Amino acid sequence: MQPTTITLVKESFGWVTPISEQAAAIFYARLFEMNPDLKSLFKSDIKEQGRKLMATIAVVVNSLDRLGDVLPAVQALAARHAGYGVRSQDYDAVGDALIWTLAAGLGERFTGEHKAAWVEVYTNLANIMRAAGETRSAAE
Repeated sequence: MQPTTITLVKESFGWVTPISEQAAAIFYARLFEMNPDLKSLFKSDIKEQGRKLMATIAVVVNSLDRLGDVLPAVQALAARHAGYGVRSQDYDAVGDALIWTLAAGLGERFTGEHKAAWVEVYTNLANIMRAAGETRSAAE
């Protein structure tokens, strides 16, 4: 990952942090609007789930320049998600909802460069998570 990519993602996530609760609510509303079947995967309070989501994103974003430090945790998270019924294609839906949320929530500040940086980072992480989820599924 290029330093510019990391800088753009960290910068824009810094803008999200003060509105993280609203951003999480917008994200889940968009995700379930686009993919109503995914709602059944969430058994707990969605507001609490939103807090967990934003905390996880914060850890990953803050670790982008040393991603190897958090990869085991990301892979373990993916394995748990596979156990909950998350499928490989669900990562595409999550990515679409995430990028849409960032664009909607940040408006003009979320430039094409920011979007490209987030797409690159998310695609890389989603591919890692897909592989970890598939490894778990194959082991069962």
